[in-house]
Amino acid sequence: MNRLYHFLLPVLCSAVIFSSCNNKTADEKSSRAVTLIDGHPDWIMQGNIYEVNVRQYTPEGTFKAFEKSLDRLKDMGVQTLWFMPINPISKVDRKGVLGSYYAVADYTAINPDYGTLEDWNALVKHAHDSGMKVIIDWVPNHTGADHNWLKNHPDFYVKDSVTGKALSPFDWTDVRKLDYKNVALQDSMINCMKYWLTTSDIDGFRCDVAGDVPDSFWIKCITELKKTKPGIFMLAEGDKPALNKDGFDATYPWAMFNMMKKVASGKRFANALDSVRNTIDSTYPANALKMMFTSNHDENSWNKADYGTMPGLIHAPFAVFTQTAGRIVPLIYSGQEEPYLDSISFFYKDPIKFGKYGRAKFYKTLLELRKNNAALAANASFKKVTVGDEKALYAYVREAAGKKVFVILNLSPKEQTVKVTDTSLHGEPYNVFMGNKEPLKGTNWKIEPWGYVIYTY
Repeated sequence: MNRLYHFLLPVLCSAVIFSSCNNKTADEKSSRAVTLIDGHPDWIMQGNIYEVNVRQYTPEGTFKAFEKSLDRLKDMGVQTLWFMPINPISKVDRKGVLGSYYAVADYTAINPDYGTLEDWNALVKHAHDSGMKVIIDWVPNHTGADHNWLKNHPDFYVKDSVTGKALSPFDWTDVRKLDYKNVALQDSMINCMKYWLTTSDIDGFRCDVAGDVPDSFWIKCITELKKTKPGIFMLAEGDKPALNKDGFDATYPWAMFNMMKKVASGKRFANALDSVRNTIDSTYPANALKMMFTSNHDENSWNKADYGTMPGLIHAPFAVFTQTAGRIVPLIYSGQEEPYLDSISFFYKDPIKFGKYGRAKFYKTLLELRKNNAALAANASFKKVTVGDEKALYAYVREAAGKKVFVILNLSPKEQTVKVTDTSLHGEPYNVFMGNKEPLKGTNWKIEPWGYVIYTY
């Protein structure tokens, strides 16, 4: 959800951006040079995303309080930090005590509950100095219900056909839908996004409800943003193939995620994942990336992910899948490394309780493997392998640059018999989680319920 405060905002934002760009030093400008691989910034191809819920991350719920976790997250292998909306939240028609993060009151301001612009910029700099990237959540489909534009630019909004007032989409009564037929709105939105690229030097955006915003706008917007800062990463909350053609690097994997939940609950067999993968391969551009996850803020708050959808031992093999499948960028949500086995409130203060970090080593193993092994790059090859009952066992090989990764997942509640008949996979590969080389031949062996094995060659 979003909000924008603009009266003559296109002019004001443009002035800020012009000034910021002119103040860049030669070294800063030259540092913008970026290498693209398959049309994407090279740093995301073996990278990952960690979603930060600032409000709930600490008892304080501030940028400064979260900043204390940077070293821990860096050590775990986190590369890109996605911050949920950092903007002020509307008070009119607010839901709950604190309101939805996505009912934005001002696109070019900081939520005072989180701190100041100086606090934010210090956090971004600290992250960059630690070798991490930063993207922010952007809410282009709607603004909060007391946004300045409602008064000064009522023509920026879609009108309800009955009341004539700005429309609230779906049951989102705390927001008002924007009208992208209005070119002035388009330019204002783009300039607000440019503001953060220049003021805070962020590395891209996660765009909320991107599929409900016209493709023509995204083509225009992303082209302009990449002129302002080449090499940014664009993530769309949506699963239309057109979004990739619009310029987004990655989209959401709703079909795959929903199938994963069905397999986890026993409603479908492991090989049902192939039908989704085949559909993706046949309908999306060849270089399209999917952000894979076992939880995110919506799935956690509303659908009990991952503690309810993939409880206990069930979670691990699906987490391995989201980290090692082809054409993906993996996501970890705030608290999953604990793991925090509860929903996190959307409209009230509900801090995550950290302390055990029970999955941190597990995630670190996966994140470091992806970072250091070219066979797990987003564009590395993916090949399914039969190793037993395909209703239960899901196995595949990733390969690139002379490196090979072999993954075997038992997506069932029963012990399964594994037999690797592909002789190219025989030998003494390195067992990543066991930390040693072991012989792999064409003989039978057992894998435990919800078990997982990763071999590297």
